[in-house]
Amino acid sequence: MESLYEHAGGHEGLRRFIDLFYASVLADDLLQPLFGEGRPTHVDHLTAFTAETFGGPDTFTRDMGGFAHLIDVHRDLEITEEQRLRFVELYMAAADAAGLPSDAPFRQALREHVEFGSEVAKQNSNAKTDDELHPLREVPHWDWPVP
Repeated sequence: MESLYEHAGGHEGLRRFIDLFYASVLADDLLQPLFGEGRPTHVDHLTAFTAETFGGPDTFTRDMGGFAHLIDVHRDLEITEEQRLRFVELYMAAADAAGLPSDAPFRQALREHVEFGSEVAKQNSNAKTDDELHPLREVPHWDWPVP
């Protein structure tokens, strides 16, 4: 069966999507404070993370610090539920704008992926101790929804 990575258009399709998403985040008054003026490597990192999650190459884990890096960059951001919901909204809108596949199984997987990931990021961003961090410690592997 085709992976989510392949269905999304591989690296090129995901990069186009993440470029649009990141631009929308930096232009959003609610989310921009979490990202500051932007990080030059963020699009590369988020593209590699999404690719790996969807069955593509393990570049994020192998070359970009892996999940431990994600925990570190989210520490102390204190993401609110309102910000998490906006993140999900802009993520799904960017999928439309980037022309990612619109079939229901892919969009369900994409939504579940961003909902789960944003919940983990929110929890980690509000954790004051390591015990309060989400237990996930490696890049999750996402697949097609099971009927």
